[in-house]
Amino acid sequence: MSSVRQTDAPMTTEALVHEREAAFHDAWASDTRIEEVLARECFEAPAALENQFILSLMGSLSGKSVLDVGAGLGESSVYFALRGARVTIVDIAPQMVETALHLARRYGVELQGIVGGAEDLNLPNAAYDIVYVANTIHHVRDRASLFEQMRRALKPGGMFFSYDPLAYNPVINLYRRMATSVRTEDESPLTRDDIKLAQRYFHCVQHREFWIASLLLFVKYYLKDGVHPNQDRYWKRILRETPQSLGWWMPLRYLDSVLTRLPLVRWLSWNVVMWGQKPR
Repeated sequence: MSSVRQTDAPMTTEALVHEREAAFHDAWASDTRIEEVLARECFEAPAALENQFILSLMGSLSGKSVLDVGAGLGESSVYFALRGARVTIVDIAPQMVETALHLARRYGVELQGIVGGAEDLNLPNAAYDIVYVANTIHHVRDRASLFEQMRRALKPGGMFFSYDPLAYNPVINLYRRMATSVRTEDESPLTRDDIKLAQRYFHCVQHREFWIASLLLFVKYYLKDGVHPNQDRYWKRILRETPQSLGWWMPLRYLDSVLTRLPLVRWLSWNVVMWGQKPR
Protein backbone atom coordinates (compact mmCIF):
# COMPACT_ATOMS: atom_id res chain seq x y z
CA MET A 1 0.00 0.00 0.00
CA SER A 2 1.57 3.23 -1.08
CA SER A 3 1.22 6.54 0.73
CA VAL A 4 0.96 9.98 -0.78
CA ARG A 5 3.02 12.70 0.87
CA GLN A 6 1.26 16.05 0.77
CA THR A 7 3.28 19.24 0.57
CA ASP A 8 2.24 22.83 0.99
CA ALA A 9 1.40 24.58 -2.26
CA PRO A 10 3.88 27.28 -3.25
CA MET A 11 2.94 30.79 -2.23
CA THR A 12 1.64 33.10 -4.92
CA THR A 13 3.59 36.23 -5.79
CA GLU A 14 0.93 38.36 -4.14
CA ALA A 15 1.12 36.28 -0.95
CA LEU A 16 4.90 36.62 -0.87
CA VAL A 17 4.62 40.38 -1.28
CA HIS A 18 2.08 40.53 1.55
CA GLU A 19 4.39 38.49 3.75
CA ARG A 20 7.37 40.78 3.06
CA GLU A 21 5.31 43.92 3.56
CA ALA A 22 3.88 42.66 6.86
CA ALA A 23 7.30 41.63 8.16
CA PHE A 24 8.89 44.95 7.22
CA HIS A 25 6.15 47.02 8.83
CA ASP A 26 5.95 44.81 11.92
CA ALA A 27 9.68 45.41 12.43
CA TRP A 28 9.17 49.16 11.98
CA ALA A 29 6.41 49.20 14.58
CA SER A 30 8.47 47.12 17.02
CA ASP A 31 11.37 49.56 16.73
CA THR A 32 9.21 52.66 17.28
CA ARG A 33 8.62 54.13 20.72
CA ILE A 34 5.01 55.26 21.12
CA GLU A 35 6.26 58.67 22.32
CA GLU A 36 7.87 59.19 18.91
CA VAL A 37 4.61 58.86 16.95
CA LEU A 38 3.46 62.37 16.03
CA ALA A 39 -0.32 62.39 15.58
CA ARG A 40 -1.05 66.12 15.65
CA GLU A 41 2.09 67.04 13.73
CA CYS A 42 1.01 64.68 10.97
CA PHE A 43 -1.60 67.31 10.06
CA GLU A 44 -0.47 70.49 11.80
CA ALA A 45 3.30 70.65 11.15
CA PRO A 46 4.22 73.34 8.59
CA ALA A 47 5.55 70.68 6.20
CA ALA A 48 2.47 68.42 6.43
CA LEU A 49 1.25 69.85 3.14
CA GLU A 50 -0.69 66.88 1.82
CA ASN A 51 -2.69 66.21 4.97
CA GLN A 52 -3.49 69.89 5.46
CA PHE A 53 -4.89 69.98 1.94
CA ILE A 54 -6.87 66.76 2.46
CA LEU A 55 -8.27 68.06 5.74
CA SER A 56 -9.50 71.21 3.98
CA LEU A 57 -11.41 69.01 1.51
CA MET A 58 -12.88 66.72 4.15
CA GLY A 59 -14.67 69.41 6.11
CA SER A 60 -16.14 68.54 9.51
CA LEU A 61 -15.40 65.01 10.69
CA SER A 62 -17.74 65.06 13.67
CA GLY A 63 -19.88 61.94 13.60
CA LYS A 64 -18.41 60.72 10.31
CA SER A 65 -17.37 57.09 9.81
CA VAL A 66 -13.80 56.93 8.47
CA LEU A 67 -11.91 53.91 7.14
CA ASP A 68 -8.11 54.32 7.25
CA VAL A 69 -6.59 51.77 4.87
CA GLY A 70 -2.92 51.07 5.49
CA ALA A 71 -3.11 52.99 8.74
CA GLY A 72 0.49 52.29 9.79
CA LEU A 73 1.38 53.63 13.22
CA GLY A 74 -2.03 55.28 13.50
CA GLU A 75 -1.17 58.99 13.43
CA SER A 76 -3.92 59.93 10.97
CA SER A 77 -6.49 57.61 12.54
CA VAL A 78 -5.96 59.16 15.96
CA TYR A 79 -6.15 62.67 14.52
CA PHE A 80 -9.47 61.91 12.82
CA ALA A 81 -10.81 60.46 16.08
CA LEU A 82 -9.73 63.57 17.96
CA ARG A 83 -11.87 65.55 15.51
CA GLY A 84 -14.94 63.46 16.30
CA ALA A 85 -14.83 60.70 13.67
CA ARG A 86 -15.57 57.02 14.24
CA VAL A 87 -12.45 55.40 12.80
CA THR A 88 -11.73 51.87 11.62
CA ILE A 89 -8.13 51.04 10.78
CA VAL A 90 -6.88 48.30 8.45
CA ASP A 91 -3.24 47.32 8.06
CA ILE A 92 -1.47 44.24 6.78
CA ALA A 93 0.98 44.26 9.72
CA PRO A 94 -0.42 43.06 13.08
CA GLN A 95 2.17 45.02 15.06
CA MET A 96 1.22 48.21 13.24
CA VAL A 97 -2.42 47.72 14.23
CA GLU A 98 -1.40 47.09 17.84
CA THR A 99 0.75 50.22 17.87
CA ALA A 100 -2.09 52.29 16.42
CA LEU A 101 -4.48 51.05 19.13
CA HIS A 102 -1.86 51.82 21.77
CA LEU A 103 -1.47 55.33 20.35
CA ALA A 104 -5.25 55.80 20.47
CA ARG A 105 -5.30 54.92 24.17
CA ARG A 106 -2.50 57.41 24.78
CA TYR A 107 -4.59 60.16 23.20
CA GLY A 108 -7.82 59.07 24.90
CA VAL A 109 -9.71 58.02 21.77
CA GLU A 110 -11.01 54.72 20.42
CA LEU A 111 -10.25 52.97 17.15
CA GLN A 112 -11.47 49.72 15.67
CA GLY A 113 -8.48 47.75 14.42
CA ILE A 114 -8.45 45.06 11.71
CA VAL A 115 -5.47 43.15 10.33
CA GLY A 116 -5.78 42.52 6.61
CA GLY A 117 -4.69 43.33 3.09
CA ALA A 118 -5.99 46.36 1.27
CA GLU A 119 -7.06 44.38 -1.81
CA ASP A 120 -9.59 42.23 0.11
CA LEU A 121 -11.16 44.28 2.88
CA ASN A 122 -13.25 42.10 5.16
CA LEU A 123 -15.69 44.90 5.86
CA PRO A 124 -19.41 45.53 5.28
CA ASN A 125 -20.68 47.23 2.15
CA ALA A 126 -21.53 50.95 2.11
CA ALA A 127 -20.43 51.49 5.72
CA TYR A 128 -18.14 54.53 5.58
CA ASP A 129 -18.47 58.21 4.77
CA ILE A 130 -14.75 58.56 4.03
CA VAL A 131 -11.94 56.24 3.00
CA TYR A 132 -8.46 57.62 3.66
CA VAL A 133 -5.42 55.95 2.08
CA ALA A 134 -2.06 57.54 2.88
CA ASN A 135 1.22 56.20 1.49
CA THR A 136 -0.43 52.86 0.81
CA ILE A 137 -1.38 52.57 -2.86
CA HIS A 138 2.27 52.41 -3.90
CA HIS A 139 2.66 49.28 -1.73
CA VAL A 140 -0.24 47.50 -3.47
CA ARG A 141 0.25 45.45 -6.62
CA ASP A 142 -3.41 44.87 -7.53
CA ARG A 143 -4.60 48.46 -7.46
CA ALA A 144 -7.80 47.72 -9.35
CA SER A 145 -8.87 45.43 -6.50
CA LEU A 146 -7.93 48.09 -3.97
CA PHE A 147 -10.08 50.73 -5.68
CA GLU A 148 -12.93 48.24 -6.00
CA GLN A 149 -12.74 47.47 -2.27
CA MET A 150 -12.62 51.16 -1.39
CA ARG A 151 -15.68 51.84 -3.51
CA ARG A 152 -17.53 48.90 -1.99
CA ALA A 153 -16.83 50.09 1.55
CA LEU A 154 -18.01 53.65 0.88
CA LYS A 155 -21.57 54.82 1.29
CA PRO A 156 -23.17 56.21 -1.88
CA GLY A 157 -21.82 59.73 -2.22
CA GLY A 158 -18.90 58.94 0.09
CA MET A 159 -15.42 60.27 -0.64
CA PHE A 160 -11.95 58.78 -0.80
CA PHE A 161 -8.74 60.72 -0.18
CA SER A 162 -5.23 59.43 -0.82
CA TYR A 163 -1.67 60.56 -1.20
CA ASP A 164 1.35 58.68 -2.47
CA PRO A 165 4.71 59.34 -4.16
CA LEU A 166 4.94 59.85 -7.89
CA ALA A 167 7.40 58.03 -10.14
CA TYR A 168 8.93 60.87 -12.13
CA ASN A 169 11.14 63.10 -9.95
CA PRO A 170 14.87 62.32 -10.40
CA VAL A 171 15.82 63.62 -6.94
CA ILE A 172 13.26 61.37 -5.25
CA ASN A 173 14.27 58.42 -7.42
CA LEU A 174 17.88 58.90 -6.29
CA TYR A 175 16.67 59.10 -2.70
CA ARG A 176 14.79 55.80 -3.15
CA ARG A 177 17.92 54.09 -4.43
CA MET A 178 19.81 55.30 -1.36
CA ALA A 179 17.09 54.62 1.24
CA THR A 180 17.16 50.86 0.92
CA SER A 181 16.72 50.14 4.63
CA VAL A 182 13.66 52.32 5.24
CA ARG A 183 11.42 51.24 2.37
CA THR A 184 10.18 47.93 1.00
CA GLU A 185 11.53 46.25 -2.11
CA ASP A 186 8.07 45.76 -3.61
CA GLU A 187 6.79 49.33 -3.53
CA SER A 188 6.09 51.11 -6.81
CA PRO A 189 5.38 54.88 -6.99
CA LEU A 190 2.27 56.04 -8.80
CA THR A 191 2.06 57.05 -12.45
CA ARG A 192 -0.57 58.86 -14.48
CA ASP A 193 -2.06 55.46 -15.30
CA ASP A 194 -2.99 54.99 -11.63
CA ILE A 195 -4.99 58.21 -11.71
CA LYS A 196 -6.77 57.00 -14.83
CA LEU A 197 -7.47 53.71 -13.05
CA ALA A 198 -9.06 55.53 -10.10
CA GLN A 199 -11.32 57.35 -12.55
CA ARG A 200 -12.81 54.01 -13.57
CA TYR A 201 -14.10 53.43 -10.04
CA PHE A 202 -15.01 56.90 -8.76
CA HIS A 203 -16.73 60.04 -10.00
CA CYS A 204 -15.05 63.43 -10.19
CA VAL A 205 -11.54 62.13 -9.48
CA GLN A 206 -9.14 65.03 -9.08
CA HIS A 207 -5.49 65.30 -8.10
CA ARG A 208 -3.10 67.86 -6.70
CA GLU A 209 0.69 67.57 -6.56
CA PHE A 210 3.12 68.67 -3.82
CA TRP A 211 6.86 69.20 -3.36
CA ILE A 212 9.10 70.26 -6.25
CA ALA A 213 11.32 73.21 -5.27
CA SER A 214 10.54 72.47 -1.61
CA LEU A 215 12.41 69.16 -2.00
CA LEU A 216 15.54 71.19 -1.24
CA LEU A 217 14.68 70.30 2.36
CA PHE A 218 15.73 66.71 1.57
CA VAL A 219 18.96 67.98 0.02
CA LYS A 220 19.61 69.95 3.22
CA TYR A 221 19.13 66.84 5.35
CA TYR A 222 21.73 64.99 3.32
CA LEU A 223 24.36 67.65 2.49
CA LYS A 224 24.17 70.05 5.42
CA ASP A 225 22.80 67.96 8.29
CA GLY A 226 24.73 64.85 7.23
CA VAL A 227 21.76 62.50 7.70
CA HIS A 228 21.88 59.53 5.34
CA PRO A 229 18.44 58.39 4.07
CA ASN A 230 18.93 55.07 5.87
CA GLN A 231 19.51 56.83 9.20
CA ASP A 232 16.15 58.60 9.36
CA ARG A 233 12.96 58.53 7.32
CA TYR A 234 12.97 61.94 5.69
CA TRP A 235 9.19 61.91 5.23
CA LYS A 236 8.84 61.54 9.01
CA ARG A 237 11.66 63.96 9.79
CA ILE A 238 9.80 66.82 8.10
CA LEU A 239 7.08 66.58 10.76
CA ARG A 240 9.57 67.61 13.44
CA GLU A 241 10.33 70.89 11.70
CA THR A 242 8.96 74.15 13.13
CA PRO A 243 8.04 77.50 11.54
CA GLN A 244 11.32 78.85 12.90
CA SER A 245 13.47 76.08 11.41
CA LEU A 246 11.67 76.38 8.06
CA GLY A 247 11.92 80.13 7.60
CA TRP A 248 14.27 79.69 4.63
CA TRP A 249 12.01 77.01 3.14
CA MET A 250 8.68 78.84 3.12
CA PRO A 251 9.37 80.76 -0.15
CA LEU A 252 9.99 77.39 -1.83
CA ARG A 253 6.62 76.19 -0.61
CA TYR A 254 4.96 79.23 -2.17
CA LEU A 255 6.91 78.71 -5.39
CA ASP A 256 5.54 75.18 -5.54
CA SER A 257 2.00 76.55 -5.40
CA VAL A 258 2.76 77.83 -8.91
CA LEU A 259 4.95 75.00 -10.21
CA THR A 260 2.50 72.26 -9.24
CA ARG A 261 -0.18 73.83 -11.41
CA LEU A 262 1.88 73.75 -14.61
CA PRO A 263 0.66 70.88 -16.85
CA LEU A 264 4.00 69.11 -17.39
CA VAL A 265 6.06 70.37 -14.46
CA ARG A 266 3.51 69.12 -11.90
CA TRP A 267 4.48 65.50 -12.63
CA LEU A 268 7.95 66.17 -11.19
CA SER A 269 6.38 66.50 -7.74
CA TRP A 270 7.21 64.14 -4.92
CA ASN A 271 3.62 63.34 -3.89
CA VAL A 272 0.17 63.36 -5.44
CA VAL A 273 -3.10 63.74 -3.55
CA MET A 274 -6.14 62.13 -5.17
CA TRP A 275 -9.78 62.38 -4.21
CA GLY A 276 -13.07 61.23 -5.69
CA GLN A 277 -16.63 60.22 -4.92
CA LYS A 278 -18.60 57.00 -5.02
CA PRO A 279 -21.63 57.41 -7.30
CA ARG A 280 -24.86 58.06 -5.44
